[in-house]
Amino acid sequence: MNETVRIGKCSIGFGCEPFIIAELSGNHKGSIDRIKALIDAAKDAGVDAVKLQTYTADALTLPVKTPLFLQDKGLWKGKYLYDLYTEGATPREWHAELKSYAESRGLVFFSTPFDEPAVDFLEELDIPLYKIGSHEVVHIPLLERIGKTKKPVILSTGMATESEIELAAQTLRGAGTIELFLLKCISAYPADPKQFNLRSMLRLQERFGCPVGISDHSLSNEMVLGAITLGGCIIEKHLTLEDSKDALDDGFSLKPSAFKEMVECVRRLHAGLGSDTIGPCEQEKIEMRFRRSIFASQPIREGDIFTQKNIKVVRPGNGLEPKHWDTVLGNKATRDLSPGDPLQQDHVNVPLEYCEQ
Repeated sequence: MNETVRIGKCSIGFGCEPFIIAELSGNHKGSIDRIKALIDAAKDAGVDAVKLQTYTADALTLPVKTPLFLQDKGLWKGKYLYDLYTEGATPREWHAELKSYAESRGLVFFSTPFDEPAVDFLEELDIPLYKIGSHEVVHIPLLERIGKTKKPVILSTGMATESEIELAAQTLRGAGTIELFLLKCISAYPADPKQFNLRSMLRLQERFGCPVGISDHSLSNEMVLGAITLGGCIIEKHLTLEDSKDALDDGFSLKPSAFKEMVECVRRLHAGLGSDTIGPCEQEKIEMRFRRSIFASQPIREGDIFTQKNIKVVRPGNGLEPKHWDTVLGNKATRDLSPGDPLQQDHVNVPLEYCEQ
């Protein structure tokens, strides 16, 4: 299993607080100031990191307008691939400024490269880790280049078969990757929660020996929260602004208020998962006093026999535990007792071991 990795002030790995990533992607609408506003919103929401995607249209596709290159379904229906990626690309000349801005806000800044020159570019910026998108799981030359950086890698597994994930993991590790994290993902925009098969996260963790998480394109929080209960240590979700009409990825991104609510839910749930310890928590110890115990309910003289008429199991819990009821009944009192006196071990004329609390 991977050891925990430290990125900035964040620890990522088994047992760590979830590392929450705001994906900024194509919601910039051509404005660097808009991305800065997204970074501000991410900070306000309480995330750990913000992420871009580093690509050019030429790196992803061809400037060809035939049916093969046309989005004919879904959120981007009617757009040719080259036009879509031209609109969504974050200009490289923005990256350094955005990295500085994000880090000034105390956030980890990194990106998803889509070709080898993008990795070279990001290495010049000295980003601390890499994300590999689901569509690139099969892009072996890209994985080899990323692996050679020897930096931590987060790999989304949307669409991928187990054998494809195995080849990707072998490629990365063979090239130099040490810390590898796998994200459950549905590559649909937006994603249908019913399609997730979240239990497969357990299989991913067992099969590949990697900490796991989720990249969630759905519009609610259930999948993210479910991922946390299954041991997910990374959460990635797309963020958009309130005035986000016509933003490219708006249809599967959360507004700042919803994103903040999601982050708060994740933090509370993770804290609530705690450990596998069975027993009263600190908060419950106050209430332990109000459990039932055995009290004198009538005046009792020394030598009197304890009966169901002169003792009673009531609250609070200052007396003998109710499990001693049968031991106490029929035995003699060793001293006078008044109604409301809690029975103690030395009040009962039987050997102490039989009355041990």
